[in-house]
Amino acid sequence: MPPSPQGDGGTSRPPLLEIVVPAHNEERRLPGGLLQLCAKLARMPFPAAVIVVDNNSTDRTAEIVENWPAGPVPVRLIPCPVPGKGAAVRAGLLETGAPFVGFCDADMATDLDAIDAALGLLLSGERVVIGSRAHEGSVVENRHSRVRELGAALFRALAGALVPGVSDTQCGFKFFDGVLAREVAALLRTPGFAFDVELLARCAADGSEVHEIPVRWLDVPGSSFSPARHSFGIVLEMGRIWLRLRPRPRLRPRHAVHPAWEPPAAPDPVGFP
Repeated sequence: MPPSPQGDGGTSRPPLLEIVVPAHNEERRLPGGLLQLCAKLARMPFPAAVIVVDNNSTDRTAEIVENWPAGPVPVRLIPCPVPGKGAAVRAGLLETGAPFVGFCDADMATDLDAIDAALGLLLSGERVVIGSRAHEGSVVENRHSRVRELGAALFRALAGALVPGVSDTQCGFKFFDGVLAREVAALLRTPGFAFDVELLARCAADGSEVHEIPVRWLDVPGSSFSPARHSFGIVLEMGRIWLRLRPRPRLRPRHAVHPAWEPPAAPDPVGFP
Protein backbone atom coordinates (compact mmCIF):
# COMPACT_ATOMS: atom_id res chain seq x y z
CA MET A 1 0.00 0.00 0.00
CA PRO A 2 1.29 3.51 -0.73
CA PRO A 3 2.19 5.62 2.29
CA SER A 4 -0.37 8.20 3.35
CA PRO A 5 0.53 11.87 3.04
CA GLN A 6 1.20 13.68 6.29
CA GLY A 7 0.87 17.26 7.38
CA ASP A 8 -2.61 17.95 5.99
CA GLY A 9 -4.72 17.04 8.97
CA GLY A 10 -4.92 13.37 8.02
CA THR A 11 -6.79 14.07 4.80
CA SER A 12 -5.32 13.66 1.37
CA ARG A 13 -6.03 15.88 -1.62
CA PRO A 14 -5.70 14.73 -5.23
CA PRO A 15 -2.26 15.64 -6.55
CA LEU A 16 -1.90 18.48 -9.02
CA LEU A 17 1.35 16.93 -10.24
CA GLU A 18 2.50 13.32 -10.51
CA ILE A 19 6.07 12.39 -11.40
CA VAL A 20 7.04 8.99 -12.80
CA VAL A 21 10.46 7.53 -12.01
CA PRO A 22 11.43 4.48 -14.12
CA ALA A 23 13.80 2.17 -12.25
CA HIS A 24 15.77 -0.92 -13.26
CA ASN A 25 18.20 -2.19 -10.63
CA GLU A 26 18.48 1.23 -8.99
CA GLU A 27 18.97 0.19 -5.36
CA ARG A 28 22.12 2.32 -5.10
CA ARG A 29 20.88 5.54 -6.72
CA LEU A 30 17.14 5.43 -5.99
CA PRO A 31 17.16 6.24 -2.23
CA GLY A 32 19.10 9.46 -2.71
CA GLY A 33 17.07 10.37 -5.77
CA LEU A 34 13.75 9.85 -3.99
CA LEU A 35 14.93 11.88 -1.02
CA GLN A 36 15.73 14.81 -3.31
CA LEU A 37 12.50 14.52 -5.27
CA CYS A 38 10.22 14.19 -2.24
CA ALA A 39 11.96 17.08 -0.48
CA LYS A 40 11.48 19.29 -3.53
CA LEU A 41 7.81 18.36 -4.00
CA ALA A 42 7.06 18.79 -0.28
CA ARG A 43 8.06 22.45 -0.61
CA MET A 44 5.67 23.08 -3.49
CA PRO A 45 2.43 24.92 -2.63
CA PHE A 46 0.22 22.12 -3.97
CA PRO A 47 -0.13 18.34 -3.49
CA ALA A 48 2.14 16.12 -5.55
CA ALA A 49 2.88 12.40 -5.76
CA VAL A 50 5.56 10.05 -7.09
CA ILE A 51 5.13 6.80 -9.01
CA VAL A 52 8.17 4.50 -9.20
CA VAL A 53 8.00 1.90 -11.95
CA ASP A 54 10.00 -1.24 -11.20
CA ASN A 55 11.19 -2.48 -14.58
CA ASN A 56 12.13 -6.11 -13.89
CA SER A 57 14.71 -5.27 -11.23
CA THR A 58 16.65 -8.14 -9.68
CA ASP A 59 17.98 -6.11 -6.74
CA ARG A 60 16.23 -4.32 -3.85
CA THR A 61 14.63 -1.56 -5.97
CA ALA A 62 11.05 -2.69 -5.29
CA GLU A 63 11.75 -3.28 -1.59
CA ILE A 64 13.12 0.25 -1.18
CA VAL A 65 9.93 1.78 -2.58
CA GLU A 66 7.59 -0.54 -0.71
CA ASN A 67 9.26 0.42 2.57
CA TRP A 68 9.51 4.15 1.80
CA PRO A 69 8.44 6.12 4.90
CA ALA A 70 5.15 7.97 4.89
CA GLY A 71 5.41 11.70 4.34
CA PRO A 72 3.78 14.69 2.68
CA VAL A 73 4.55 13.28 -0.77
CA PRO A 74 3.04 9.82 -1.44
CA VAL A 75 5.38 7.38 -3.16
CA ARG A 76 3.92 4.26 -4.71
CA LEU A 77 5.30 1.35 -6.69
CA ILE A 78 3.95 -0.25 -9.84
CA PRO A 79 5.55 -3.16 -11.72
CA CYS A 80 6.33 -3.20 -15.42
CA PRO A 81 7.15 -6.70 -16.72
CA VAL A 82 7.97 -5.44 -20.24
CA PRO A 83 11.72 -4.66 -20.36
CA GLY A 84 12.87 -1.20 -21.43
CA LYS A 85 12.81 2.36 -20.14
CA GLY A 86 10.16 3.32 -22.67
CA ALA A 87 7.87 0.54 -21.49
CA ALA A 88 8.37 1.64 -17.88
CA VAL A 89 7.61 5.30 -18.56
CA ARG A 90 4.55 4.33 -20.59
CA ALA A 91 3.24 2.17 -17.73
CA GLY A 92 3.82 4.97 -15.24
CA LEU A 93 2.14 7.68 -17.32
CA LEU A 94 -0.90 5.47 -17.84
CA GLU A 95 -1.18 5.09 -14.04
CA THR A 96 -1.37 8.85 -13.49
CA GLY A 97 -4.55 10.86 -13.08
CA ALA A 98 -3.24 14.34 -12.22
CA PRO A 99 -3.77 17.46 -14.35
CA PHE A 100 0.01 17.67 -14.86
CA VAL A 101 2.50 14.83 -15.08
CA GLY A 102 6.17 14.31 -15.77
CA PHE A 103 9.02 11.88 -15.52
CA CYS A 104 12.64 12.05 -14.45
CA ASP A 105 15.49 9.61 -13.99
CA ALA A 106 16.23 7.87 -10.70
CA ASP A 107 19.62 9.60 -10.44
CA MET A 108 18.01 13.08 -10.54
CA ALA A 109 20.77 14.21 -12.89
CA THR A 110 18.66 17.26 -13.75
CA ASP A 111 18.52 19.84 -10.98
CA LEU A 112 14.98 19.68 -9.61
CA ASP A 113 14.61 23.44 -9.40
CA ALA A 114 13.63 23.16 -13.07
CA ILE A 115 10.27 21.77 -11.87
CA ASP A 116 9.25 25.33 -10.94
CA ALA A 117 9.84 26.59 -14.47
CA ALA A 118 8.20 23.55 -16.07
CA LEU A 119 5.05 23.77 -13.99
CA GLY A 120 4.81 27.52 -14.45
CA LEU A 121 4.78 27.05 -18.22
CA LEU A 122 2.21 24.26 -18.01
CA LEU A 123 -0.04 26.46 -15.87
CA SER A 124 0.29 29.22 -18.48
CA GLY A 125 -0.98 26.92 -21.23
CA GLU A 126 2.03 25.02 -22.57
CA ARG A 127 1.35 21.31 -22.99
CA VAL A 128 4.87 19.87 -23.38
CA VAL A 129 7.88 21.21 -21.45
CA ILE A 130 11.22 19.40 -21.55
CA GLY A 131 14.68 20.00 -20.18
CA SER A 132 17.35 20.60 -22.80
CA ARG A 133 21.06 20.25 -22.17
CA ALA A 134 21.61 21.93 -25.53
CA HIS A 135 19.81 25.11 -24.43
CA GLU A 136 22.14 28.11 -24.34
CA GLY A 137 21.16 28.73 -20.72
CA SER A 138 21.93 25.21 -19.52
CA VAL A 139 24.86 24.27 -17.30
CA VAL A 140 26.10 20.75 -18.08
CA GLU A 141 28.78 18.72 -16.34
CA ASN A 142 29.49 15.87 -18.73
CA ARG A 143 31.82 12.95 -18.03
CA HIS A 144 30.91 10.96 -21.12
CA SER A 145 33.60 9.23 -23.16
CA ARG A 146 34.47 10.42 -26.66
CA VAL A 147 32.79 7.34 -28.15
CA ARG A 148 29.56 8.05 -26.28
CA GLU A 149 29.62 11.71 -27.34
CA LEU A 150 29.99 10.70 -31.00
CA GLY A 151 27.09 8.27 -30.61
CA ALA A 152 24.99 11.02 -29.03
CA ALA A 153 25.72 13.34 -31.96
CA LEU A 154 24.58 10.67 -34.43
CA PHE A 155 21.44 10.06 -32.39
CA ARG A 156 20.61 13.78 -32.34
CA ALA A 157 20.90 13.87 -36.13
CA LEU A 158 18.48 10.94 -36.49
CA ALA A 159 16.09 12.38 -33.89
CA GLY A 160 16.11 15.75 -35.64
CA ALA A 161 14.55 14.16 -38.70
CA LEU A 162 11.65 12.86 -36.59
CA VAL A 163 11.22 15.78 -34.19
CA PRO A 164 12.37 18.90 -36.06
CA GLY A 165 13.31 21.89 -33.94
CA VAL A 166 13.95 19.95 -30.71
CA SER A 167 17.60 20.17 -29.72
CA ASP A 168 17.67 17.52 -26.97
CA THR A 169 15.15 14.70 -27.05
CA GLN A 170 16.96 12.54 -24.49
CA CYS A 171 17.22 14.65 -21.36
CA GLY A 172 15.35 12.62 -18.72
CA PHE A 173 13.21 15.55 -17.57
CA LYS A 174 9.88 15.96 -19.33
CA PHE A 175 6.54 17.39 -18.19
CA PHE A 176 3.13 17.39 -19.84
CA ASP A 177 -0.50 18.27 -19.68
CA GLY A 178 -1.85 15.13 -18.03
CA VAL A 179 -4.59 14.38 -20.57
CA LEU A 180 -2.14 14.69 -23.47
CA ALA A 181 0.47 12.52 -21.74
CA ARG A 182 -1.99 9.70 -21.13
CA GLU A 183 -3.39 9.86 -24.66
CA VAL A 184 0.07 9.74 -26.23
CA ALA A 185 1.39 7.11 -23.82
CA ALA A 186 -1.41 4.77 -24.89
CA LEU A 187 -0.04 4.97 -28.46
CA LEU A 188 3.64 4.41 -27.62
CA ARG A 189 5.22 1.30 -29.11
CA THR A 190 8.94 1.93 -28.47
CA PRO A 191 10.08 0.06 -25.33
CA GLY A 192 13.75 1.11 -25.29
CA PHE A 193 15.88 4.24 -24.96
CA ALA A 194 14.54 5.88 -28.14
CA PHE A 195 11.01 6.10 -26.73
CA ASP A 196 11.45 9.84 -26.03
CA VAL A 197 11.61 10.48 -29.77
CA GLU A 198 8.33 8.69 -30.44
CA LEU A 199 6.72 10.40 -27.45
CA LEU A 200 7.68 13.89 -28.60
CA ALA A 201 6.90 13.15 -32.26
CA ARG A 202 3.40 12.04 -31.30
CA CYS A 203 2.90 15.15 -29.18
CA ALA A 204 3.96 17.31 -32.12
CA ALA A 205 1.64 15.37 -34.44
CA ASP A 206 -1.17 16.17 -31.99
CA GLY A 207 -0.44 19.86 -32.57
CA SER A 208 1.37 20.48 -29.27
CA GLU A 209 4.54 22.57 -29.40
CA VAL A 210 7.54 21.15 -27.54
CA HIS A 211 8.90 23.89 -25.25
CA GLU A 212 12.56 23.43 -24.18
CA ILE A 213 13.90 24.98 -20.98
CA PRO A 214 17.46 25.32 -19.65
CA VAL A 215 18.62 22.95 -16.93
CA ARG A 216 21.52 22.29 -14.63
CA TRP A 217 22.58 18.74 -15.47
CA LEU A 218 25.19 16.55 -13.80
CA ASP A 219 26.37 13.28 -15.33
CA VAL A 220 25.82 10.80 -12.48
CA PRO A 221 27.79 7.52 -12.63
CA GLY A 222 25.82 4.28 -12.80
CA SER A 223 23.82 4.67 -16.02
CA SER A 224 22.74 1.36 -17.56
CA PHE A 225 23.19 2.72 -21.09
CA SER A 226 26.13 1.30 -23.01
CA PRO A 227 27.03 2.47 -26.55
CA ALA A 228 28.47 -0.95 -27.38
CA ARG A 229 25.37 -2.87 -26.26
CA HIS A 230 22.57 -0.49 -27.14
CA SER A 231 23.56 1.56 -30.22
CA PHE A 232 22.42 -0.96 -32.84
CA GLY A 233 19.12 -1.52 -31.06
CA ILE A 234 18.51 2.23 -30.85
CA VAL A 235 19.06 2.64 -34.60
CA LEU A 236 16.54 -0.14 -35.19
CA GLU A 237 14.07 1.58 -32.84
CA MET A 238 14.49 4.87 -34.70
CA GLY A 239 13.77 3.12 -37.97
CA ARG A 240 10.62 1.58 -36.55
CA ILE A 241 9.49 4.96 -35.21
CA TRP A 242 9.93 6.47 -38.68
CA LEU A 243 7.91 3.65 -40.23
CA ARG A 244 5.11 4.09 -37.68
CA LEU A 245 4.86 7.85 -38.00
CA ARG A 246 5.66 8.50 -41.67
CA PRO A 247 2.82 10.03 -43.69
CA ARG A 248 0.77 7.39 -45.48
CA PRO A 249 -0.15 8.05 -49.14
CA ARG A 250 -3.86 8.26 -49.79
CA LEU A 251 -5.00 5.33 -51.88
CA ARG A 252 -7.25 5.96 -54.86
CA PRO A 253 -10.24 3.67 -55.48
CA ARG A 254 -9.41 0.80 -57.81
CA HIS A 255 -12.49 1.47 -59.95
CA ALA A 256 -12.93 5.23 -59.92
CA VAL A 257 -16.07 6.59 -61.59
CA HIS A 258 -15.65 9.71 -63.69
CA PRO A 259 -17.92 12.41 -62.27
CA ALA A 260 -19.31 13.27 -65.71
CA TRP A 261 -20.37 9.71 -66.47
CA GLU A 262 -23.97 8.65 -65.88
CA PRO A 263 -25.40 5.19 -66.49
CA PRO A 264 -27.72 4.96 -69.53
CA ALA A 265 -31.45 4.84 -68.92
CA ALA A 266 -32.93 1.37 -68.90
CA PRO A 267 -35.14 0.58 -71.94
CA ASP A 268 -38.87 0.38 -71.43
CA PRO A 269 -40.15 -3.17 -70.98
CA VAL A 270 -41.71 -4.66 -74.11
CA GLY A 271 -45.41 -3.87 -74.39
CA PHE A 272 -45.35 -1.16 -71.74
CA PRO A 273 -46.98 2.00 -73.19
